[in-house]
Amino acid sequence: MALRGTNQESGRPYNRRIVLESIRLHGPTTRADIARGVGLTVQTVSTIVRELEEQGFVLSGRDEPKGRGLPPATLRINAAGGYAVGIHLTPLGIDAALIDLGGNVVENTRRAAPGVSPDRAFELIRVMVRDLTRSRPGGRVLGVGMALPGPFGVETMSFVGPTTMAGWENVALRDRLAEATGLPAFLDTDMATAALGEQLYGYGTKFSDYYYLYFGVGLGGALVHDGAVLRGAWGNAGEIGHIPVVPDGEPCPCGNRGCLERYVSLEALGRSGAGETDWLRSVAPIFRNAISTIENLYDPQTVILGGLAPPELLERLAELGKELPNSVSARRDRVTPRLIVALGGQQSVLRGAAALVVSGVLSPRFGKMFAAEHESGHSGSEGKGMAA
Repeated sequence: MALRGTNQESGRPYNRRIVLESIRLHGPTTRADIARGVGLTVQTVSTIVRELEEQGFVLSGRDEPKGRGLPPATLRINAAGGYAVGIHLTPLGIDAALIDLGGNVVENTRRAAPGVSPDRAFELIRVMVRDLTRSRPGGRVLGVGMALPGPFGVETMSFVGPTTMAGWENVALRDRLAEATGLPAFLDTDMATAALGEQLYGYGTKFSDYYYLYFGVGLGGALVHDGAVLRGAWGNAGEIGHIPVVPDGEPCPCGNRGCLERYVSLEALGRSGAGETDWLRSVAPIFRNAISTIENLYDPQTVILGGLAPPELLERLAELGKELPNSVSARRDRVTPRLIVALGGQQSVLRGAAALVVSGVLSPRFGKMFAAEHESGHSGSEGKGMAA
């Protein structure tokens, strides 16, 4: 993951996030090592670290001397220095978790709520967040992040069909989330937050350019480039589930025919009525062609398969990657399979949603940029909030 700071004064809030993330990734580490790694001066890093220590986000220690002089102080994340709530809203229900600064899931809960209405969903979320935060009395809860199915703000794709949040048009999501929980609120698509969770707590420490294929109720994905999740002009980059792959194929609620997620998704598996083995056999050619298409479009180091699907199903899908068609990724010098299963598991979405909070709260400039980017693109003419 490429963490690079900026020496411009206007970038100071951003540098706080970069320094904190460097400590989380590499701690225990020293101020000098951080400065070299992120391209900032030691003085700038020391100033930021002092603030983070005073606020309880970072702990400092020193090893026992082994010779002359004192060894440099080392820094590590204070995991108990703050918590964030991650929420995942799907057409099937609501998952939520309390996550500490180290990315550890402290408590989690789930409510089955198929096709839940906005009013009912936010009432459930209010209770779930209340119960989760009570599990750590006195703990500092920084905010709440919520992940939802995409795409955002595309009426013909966002609110129609079994893989979407039908009935959620024109809902002021961020305002409703903040009102229900009393906490700072942040939002993104589930595929982007899953990719972010994998970047922070999975293969992100090994790969800098990869495609995260999100296998959920529907199918989507996100390209991670140089350690950052690319979201596109309106936050909908990676909606490969609506790429037509079968000419004159099954009708899709989006209005097209033969869309990929009509064949490859949890919804497609359930609708097929077939056993898992028979379903895998029938969709194998479509799935393999989809992987080679992703490779030819993005030239990733690898395609990482994750999402809501059970780990056993993901492993069986990854087995199909042993017979992929030719693409730009079919290189002789490969040392990694072209398709692998995510390390972060099903909790990557929740961890990524919580990471939105940490970035937004500890780097106010980043949080404001994120909110403005999404609300201007998805809220409609009245600016009421993002659409699911």
